[in-house]
Amino acid sequence: MTIAFHHLGVACRDLGAETDTFATIGYRPEGSDFVDERQGVCGRFLAGPGPRLELLVGLPGSSVLEPWLQKGVKFFHQGFIVDGLAETLESLRGSGGRMVSAPAPAVAFDGREIAFVMLRNLAMVELIQADRPRDG
Repeated sequence: MTIAFHHLGVACRDLGAETDTFATIGYRPEGSDFVDERQGVCGRFLAGPGPRLELLVGLPGSSVLEPWLQKGVKFFHQGFIVDGLAETLESLRGSGGRMVSAPAPAVAFDGREIAFVMLRNLAMVELIQADRPRDG
């Protein structure tokens, strides 16, 4: 099982304001913004002097980020590229992890499947399949 760090997920209410704030310490947008209706979010990746950041705001009517925003939690997940999503999920569940979101294609990753798992220590991780889905 190969796992490689990809990003820190940041819950926010305003992509522009967050981008401006992170720009003060050297972060800049990386790629285009994305909208993922399935997840109920709009996002933007930032690259800079530290780990890549994924800024996320809820789409109108979506409450997916509210639990973190209401508690003042900004950094709410770590994203990892994995070479075998099913195997990694099985391993993490075997170690006491709980699947929060089942595998589903994600706009931010060109349709590759992602899944969210809450680890035993209550840290949430996003697993991102390394390979693009095959047509056919």
